Amino acid sequence: MLMRRVKTAFLVVGALVLGVLVYWIGTEPVLETLRRLSWWQFILVCVPYAGIAAVDTLGWRFAFARDRAPYWRLYGARLAGEALNLVTAVGSVGGEAVKAWLVRRDVAYEESIPAVVIAKTTTTIAQGLFLLIGMVLAWGTLPVDSAILRGMLWLLVVEVLAVGGFVGIQLSGLLARAGRLLTTFGVVTDASYAETLDRALREYYGSQWRRLALSVGFHLLGWLLGALETFVMLWALGLDASLVIATVVDALGSGVRFATFFVPANLGASEGANAAAFAALGFGAGVGLAFSFVRRARQVVWVMIGIGVLVAMRWADRGVAVRPSSD
Repeated sequence: MLMRRVKTAFLVVGALVLGVLVYWIGTEPVLETLRRLSWWQFILVCVPYAGIAAVDTLGWRFAFARDRAPYWRLYGARLAGEALNLVTAVGSVGGEAVKAWLVRRDVAYEESIPAVVIAKTTTTIAQGLFLLIGMVLAWGTLPVDSAILRGMLWLLVVEVLAVGGFVGIQLSGLLARAGRLLTTFGVVTDASYAETLDRALREYYGSQWRRLALSVGFHLLGWLLGALETFVMLWALGLDASLVIATVVDALGSGVRFATFFVPANLGASEGANAAAFAALGFGAGVGLAFSFVRRARQVVWVMIGIGVLVAMRWADRGVAVRPSSD
């Protein structure tokens, strides 16, 4: 309950920040940019995400120790889970749990839950690598004292420290010890779930190096396709921007989204970062805000698709039993 209230408070703050941005920049520069976007161009803007989701699903597939669930079931579960991640005010927990639930007919929870955690880890590692790539490209195209370059450097430091801590927790056996400690104090009655998760994570990282590398690699490809999506958006808005600039913009945005994960849908944070980045690149803050609105509109389209997939998968799985645990 407390976490939900905190998330709601951040959502309100993000909405206020967005309102201030619109007031400060003005609506005319934003509308002038949006008028350049035709309906067929917007459809084209929405298409690349299908490919991004496809390669990210492969990244999730290799986060499992073994291939059990069919690829298209994983693809549908990912679309549904990511849609819920965007629309719920409780962060990303709800969507990730739904992913595991939707593949329950093929994969036991003892395997799907660790895979969800590992996929979150590998996509974050890939996100850090993508930010590094963007920073290298920014270094070669922007002044050394550029605010964008400095911001990317600090975001990379934050991300490296966070990922290092997250991986360290999974490898150190801290989850199992925390479960036993909570049992000792009566917070929970059974620590076996935490111990099972802890054991599964350490076994994967200790023996599945090839699958780990493939998971990171496919997630990195997903981030790179995201840069291509940004390039298409910039083209649709009539901007003369190279693929390198699109990569820098998307890498910066990914870092901001990581640093502001506690804000539902990164509302306000993404818009502010884009307005500042586009202004620094000479396009204008209004163009950055318009770009943000186009990306939000694309998100709405895929949220609707994801919710539709969720409904369809729930209907198709009526009466399906959970796959029993296996050794």
